[in-house]
Amino acid sequence: MSITIRDVAKLAGVAPSTVSRVIANSNRISQKTKVKVFQAMEELGYHPNYNARSLAVKSTRCIGIIMPRSTENAFLNPFFPEVLRGISVRANEKGYALFLSTGGNEEEQMRALSDMVQGRRVDGVISLYSRNNDPLQAYLLKQNFPFVLVGKPASEEEKISYVDNNNVAVGKEAAEHLVQLGHSRIGFVGGSLDLVVTRERLAGYYQALEEAGIAYDPLLTIHEEFLHRGGYQAVKQLFKLGNPPTALVVVDDLMALGVISALNELGLHVPDHISVASMNDVLVAKVSAPPLTSVNIGIYQLGYKAMDKLLHWIEHEEADLEPTILKHELKVRHSTAHSQG
Repeated sequence: MSITIRDVAKLAGVAPSTVSRVIANSNRISQKTKVKVFQAMEELGYHPNYNARSLAVKSTRCIGIIMPRSTENAFLNPFFPEVLRGISVRANEKGYALFLSTGGNEEEQMRALSDMVQGRRVDGVISLYSRNNDPLQAYLLKQNFPFVLVGKPASEEEKISYVDNNNVAVGKEAAEHLVQLGHSRIGFVGGSLDLVVTRERLAGYYQALEEAGIAYDPLLTIHEEFLHRGGYQAVKQLFKLGNPPTALVVVDDLMALGVISALNELGLHVPDHISVASMNDVLVAKVSAPPLTSVNIGIYQLGYKAMDKLLHWIEHEEADLEPTILKHELKVRHSTAHSQG
């Protein structure tokens, strides 16, 4: 005859529900009671059926990850593997697996998310981007489903758990570095304006120019994809101008590599002819030719902290709505130099 939770509860002198909570490692149960229950389990030779428990409490020990569309393009950018590394390390520490959504467009993404949530395939969700009027975010809010955003929410009206940097300060620091080197004709290469990170880093760039008394020139601001080809295409547009920039602020390292490729084709060398200051500080920034001056934003920690906040919600059944803002640091390397003008 198999041993049941009721048998353990009887020997320990507690209710069966208390035994269930001890098995689930509930923080509502005292350490003294936990010890008593575990001693009873050991004496009776009771081993919890975790598969059955998972069905009973609707726990999957799995976390859904929402990638920017499309997933294929996202993985071309080193930011995403690094933030996923942070998520997976924390998830593994707590015995959770990851479930990546795959969708080439908004409709496919919504279908995948609905399948995760309605089918109870995951206990919570982490979204790796923040954009204007995002239907996936709206869906998760409506469902009151545990989720954490990597990035600042587009609207301050919605109470959303998130982890981010001060991206206004990140953009400002990159631009200020170029101003301090004597540059006044400074261009900006950003991603889509639908993305909160682009808008905030652009705002920082504006602030740096304004405080330095440099007039903003809209012709020097270009928005493309967060990819190598995005930076490449931006340079091709900027250098059609009669008076091109002497320095560039680029919101992403992979874009910056595209910028350098296009500049090389034009016979312009970094930093002799033009300086490039980037952001994120992924590995390729350190090993590029020349190594990129870039703002380190702690990508790994963004992922680790996002997972930590989600686990808090899942385990305590309460969202941590206090924003987690990570520090950043400008890493000056060889892609920036004093203005020759």
